[in-house]
This record gives sequence, structure tokens and C-alpha cells, in this order.
Amino acid sequence: MGQVRTVLGDISSEGVGPVMMHEHVLFNIVPPGVVGDRDAPIQMSDRWQADYRSNENPANAHQTNSAIAGSELVAYAADGGSMIVDQSVAGLARDAVGLADAARKSGVHVVAAAGTYTVPFLDAQTLEMDQDALARLFTREIENGLDGTDIRAGLIGEIGCSWPLHDFERSALVAAAHAQRATGASISVHPGRDLQACTEILDVLENAGADLTRVILCHMDRTHPDGTGIQSLLDRGATVEWDFFGIEQSYYWMGDTELPTDLDRLRLIHKFADRGHAEQITISHDICTKTRLRHWGGHGYGHILRNVRQLMDRLGFSNVLISALIRNNPLRLLTLTEGTA
Repeated sequence: MGQVRTVLGDISSEGVGPVMMHEHVLFNIVPPGVVGDRDAPIQMSDRWQADYRSNENPANAHQTNSAIAGSELVAYAADGGSMIVDQSVAGLARDAVGLADAARKSGVHVVAAAGTYTVPFLDAQTLEMDQDALARLFTREIENGLDGTDIRAGLIGEIGCSWPLHDFERSALVAAAHAQRATGASISVHPGRDLQACTEILDVLENAGADLTRVILCHMDRTHPDGTGIQSLLDRGATVEWDFFGIEQSYYWMGDTELPTDLDRLRLIHKFADRGHAEQITISHDICTKTRLRHWGGHGYGHILRNVRQLMDRLGFSNVLISALIRNNPLRLLTLTEGTA
């Protein structure tokens, strides 16, 4: 077992329990151009509608209170959670100090992320950086600290990608590959909403020298909702991630896509595991709205441990597969390897 870099320092992965690989503990994912009071209270009478329309409501898509984040992690720990990865990169109100505060108050290990989100969320200064400057930045964020602090990231990404891929986002992918080679950190990627997006991303990363066995492609739920196209990604060695667990509704606020239910997700996961890819799958919730948090009546970060675990039993998941999904695969990807640059 190796070392995992958390916001409170490096720890051995040996004593870590269940891990949620893709969450947002503190976040601002209000779509650019959306106006409204981000601090407006979400009333109980409006809670269901705010949740159904998700981040269309600016108050719902904004949670930067570290005390509330800490209480959410306490609830996660009560469900058996041990570690959580906050993938709020630059552009999503990344707050290393707030994450460290929430980790101390809860006792949950928190991993922060280096990198940048999609172009519309980034400031002009960041968008002026070329791929070499971005590579140096991502490497510093892993080795030295985030945003002027000495709190270091333990993962590169979720690197934000659009469809079609913006030139800056392509540069960020190349930079992520270079930073991976320098630091030994894994790369997590938010793909554009197109069936070809993940293939193009792997092409860019591979050509830049990335180790695809340490690349996570997020959001299979909305990019490949029925599983079409996933096998070719697995064949290239990448890890695929279903990270919308807990979202079970007809309306998808970011596109005309029919999302799977939790049972649908698990059936697909079981199918690809049976094909020999059990070690290339991660799962999570990708919580980035208030109404999915316990404080506002949502399922919280422990939903998979508290509820989905029983669905796994119903579908005949082996204990080995369950352990791979909720612990072993995330820890393998979070364990820093020797850089090769």
C-alpha cells in the first residue's frame, strides 16, 4: 500500500476504508450568465422543484460554508465513509482551507484536486496560460500547494472538457499528462456531452504521454447512458466512472439525455465487471447542489454505502467486486506513484 495525499497531509492507504471518488464538498457550479441570489434560502415548499431543476437555481448550485460541509462529512462517516475526493478544480470555487477545516472537524480524509474546469467557468488570466504554464501550475498544485496555500492536491482533475473540445481545454489535457508524468498523480476528466468525447480525450492524453491506466473518465451516466461505447474505453486501459448515483429522474438539466437509475447503473457495472474490467470502474455521486445534501433533505455522500450497497446484494455483486468499487479501485488511483518526467 502507498501514500495518498490529503488536505491534511500524506497518509498510508492501508487504513483507509470506503472512498467516494468524485464529489464536491465545497462548490460554486452556477452556470455562467445565470443571475439570482446565490444565498437565497431553499424553502421546504420549493425543495423538490429546486432539486428537479438542479443547478438551474443559483442558490442550489452554490455551497461554500465549510461548517455545513463538515457536518455533511460527519454524516458520511456515520454511514461508514472514510475518504472523499473533492473534484472542485479552478473555476468551481475551490477552497483548500475550507476543505482542510471540514476534514479536521469530521475526521474524514479529504483529497483536493489540481486542474481547471471548462472554459466558460474560468477567468481571463487562467485562459491566457499555455500548456507549459498549465503543466507547471498543475505540478505545483500537487507538489507545493493550492491557491497560495501549502495544502496539496492528490489528484489532477476533473479536467473540464466541452464538446467540441476548446483549444484551452486541449492544452489543459496535455498539461495534465505532463503533470501526471512529473508527480505520479492520476488524472480525472469531465468529458464533453458526445459519444466521441471520451475517445478524443484519450487520444490527446495518450499522444501527450499519459498513462491511460491512471486516467478516469467521469460521467458515464450521461455520456454513455446505455453503455454503448464504453467497451472501447476500457480496452484502452482507462477507468470509467458512474458518478450520478442518487439521481433518478426523467429530467436532465444539462441536456436531452435519458439518465439511468441506480439499478440501471449497477447492471451496466456488473456487465463490464463480468467481462474482466472490475478493476477499471469507480462510482460516486458527484454532489454539486444543496438539495442533494443531508442539510437540505438530500441523500448525502453516504447514499451508496447506506442504500446502493443493498441493491448490489440484490443483483448478486460479490464482496470482491463491492470492495473494488468502493475502496480498492479508488485507493489504487489515489496512491501516488513515482513520476517519470
